[in-house]
This record gives sequence, C-alpha cells and structure tokens, in this order.
Amino acid sequence: MSVSPDRDLQAPGAAASGTKLPRHVAFIMDGNGRWATARGLARTEGHRQGLTALRKVIRHAGRIGIETITIYSFSSENWSRPQSEVSFLMGLLRRFVQRDLSELHEANVRIRIIGGRDDLEPGILALLKEAEDLTRDNSGLNLVVAFNYGARAELVRAAQALARKVQTGEIRPEDVTEEAISDALDTHGLSDPDLIIRTSGEMRLSNFLLWQAAYSEFYFCDLLWPDFDEAAFDEALSCYGNRERRYGGLDAKAL
Repeated sequence: MSVSPDRDLQAPGAAASGTKLPRHVAFIMDGNGRWATARGLARTEGHRQGLTALRKVIRHAGRIGIETITIYSFSSENWSRPQSEVSFLMGLLRRFVQRDLSELHEANVRIRIIGGRDDLEPGILALLKEAEDLTRDNSGLNLVVAFNYGARAELVRAAQALARKVQTGEIRPEDVTEEAISDALDTHGLSDPDLIIRTSGEMRLSNFLLWQAAYSEFYFCDLLWPDFDEAAFDEALSCYGNRERRYGGLDAKAL
C-alpha cells in the first residue's frame, strides 16, 4: 500500500486556490444514463455528454497540479448491459482515442490502462496499446483508465501471480506481504488514491480499487456525471482540503 502525503499547493483555480491538493484522485463517473433519461434522450447521449465532462476534468486536473487521476471507464460487469449500449461505448472509446489522444499527448499526459485484457477483441487491445505506447515517455498528468476492470478480479490475478512464484520457488510464502500484493496489482508503481469522487448520489465503490482505497477519502455528490464540471471538482477538492487524514492514528491535537 502506498500512502501519499498531502501537498499544500497554490492551485490556479479560484475555488481550489490555496487548497491542500491530493496527489491522486479517482473518479466513479456515475449517472450518464439517468442524465439522458431525465431529458427524454437515449442513454447513449448521456455517455456522449459524459465524455465532454471527462475532458473538462482531465484539463482541470492538469492545470491545478494533480499528479494522477484514475477513471472507472468500463467495469468488467458492464458487459452485461444491452449489446447496443456496449457497442456504442466501444465506439465512443475509439472516437476518444482518435480525437483526444493527440491532444493528451501534446499536453504531456501519460496514459495507463488497468483491467483484464485476456478476453478483449484485438481491435480494442490495439487502441489501448496505441494510447499507452504513444504517451509512455510523457511526464505530466498520469491518466489511469480502468477498462474491463473489476477489483476482485484484479486481486485474483495478483494472488495467482504470487502463488505461481511460490510454486516455482521464486519467493517463499512469508514473502507474500502487503507490499508484494500491491506490486502484483494492475496499479503497481502508482500511489494509492487520496480522494475518490463518485457522482449521482450513489454511495458505494462498485468493485473499484478495493485494495487501493484502504485509506482514501471519499466524496459523494448528487450531480450526475455529465453535469460535473471544474467548479464541482474544485468543491470536492476544497472539501478534501478541510479533512484531517490520520491513517489509523490520532489527530495531532489529541496527543
């Protein structure tokens, strides 16, 4: 488990100015379908508008100095949605890579994909690889995309990898420590999220970063994801900045 120290930064955004910023913010982008339904639109239009909201969040994160953002873009459970919706989402992924990848690369954003890849179709795998390969040497904002991702499946993959190492004698059972498990996860090398934001009023993790969220702060808001903008992001950061993170210890004032 990697714990990130908070940083006191002067962020350029008005609401975030002087806010104690997290290094790593993760997003559960919920409410696209409900946003569209409330407006008498097809659910696919909600996903389209959700992509617009994501662009705003990525640009704002880069401007104010966030080091890493992780987005829950498509869970391993999302394949059970209607085929027409899944097909639209895959098309949206293609358009995102085609339209936004060059802009992200020019902005020095590094893209990393987490999640299972064994059963993905070759065309989708090629898109993911293209995004990672093009931006691999960038040194700006880390954009971690959880695609075909489920935290339980991630933990299973990590456990199997460690079990194989024990079986071959590469490591001993007592070498399976918290650090070893963290290093075997899809997120190896990344700091754990300091703040997890979920939109739409739902208050659950939905199989997202279960191991990494052990000491994360949570922020739940009623806004549906397409309505989440820079001001909403700053409000979440301001709330985070007013919290005291103790990691199981006591507040210094209590000592």
